[in-house]
Amino acid sequence: MVKYRTLDGTFGALADPTRRQIVMRLQEGEASVSELAAPHKMSLPAISRHISVLEDAGLVFKRKEGRQQYCRHRDH
Repeated sequence: MVKYRTLDGTFGALADPTRRQIVMRLQEGEASVSELAAPHKMSLPAISRHISVLEDAGLVFKRKEGRQQYCRHRDH
């Protein structure tokens, strides 16, 4: 049986072009939140909100190392 809530969350998260670009970048490897923000000319809080949506959808994993936060693509 298809889990529609999971699919809805995934498609909802990927509906935004910025979030799609973040996921595509993370397929290349881990990146800091600052690295993910750079090409988008957005504030760190704005990128963090996008990353939170991707985390909630189960597409991205975030870890903290010191003061830096790093993201990677979550393998299913």
